[in-house]
Amino acid sequence: MSASDSPQVAERRQAVVIAGHSGDRALVEIGLTDEQPSVRESALGALDRLGVLTAPTLEVFTTDIDVRVRRRVAELGAKFLSFDLLPLLSDDEPLVVEMAAWSCGEHEVVTQAVLDKLIELTTTHSEPLVREASVAALGAIGNELGLDAIIAACSDKPAIRRRAVLALAPFDTPEVKITLHKALEDRDWQVRQAAEDLLG
Repeated sequence: MSASDSPQVAERRQAVVIAGHSGDRALVEIGLTDEQPSVRESALGALDRLGVLTAPTLEVFTTDIDVRVRRRVAELGAKFLSFDLLPLLSDDEPLVVEMAAWSCGEHEVVTQAVLDKLIELTTTHSEPLVREASVAALGAIGNELGLDAIIAACSDKPAIRRRAVLALAPFDTPEVKITLHKALEDRDWQVRQAAEDLLG
């Protein structure tokens, strides 16, 4: 239950959640059009639980007015390789972008436009959580076009450096080895440990 939900909204949301467990698809679909974001968000999750969620349904909600709904869409988008995450990677809300980047990593194979956007997010986004999720996605995707961005992220904040070092795992180039050896001297022990693990 959202802290801002009234008892009536909480009741509708609970009904949708229960419908997702009991198989009442009609009630779940009614929840998709509810005026309250928490109900719409729960309805998307319930459709997924019922096994009837589709990429076209998700696409309808990529422009939902509420950030929680869009973030849920970004999360569920990981399940559909055909789902275009690019609009969510360009969202104004960092929490949505972070989740969309994670889902890109789950896809592993992405379009050139998505790859370019992940590279841009890794190197220029103002929110550290977005940079961290984006560099992790680049590592999961393993495309050499993202390597320069991953190496650059090895000089970012500690949490991002840790992710970036791990993201080097799919690559085996002299520059990668130089970067990993440099990471052995990092101030953060987790960065050093990640580099040690990759170097064997």
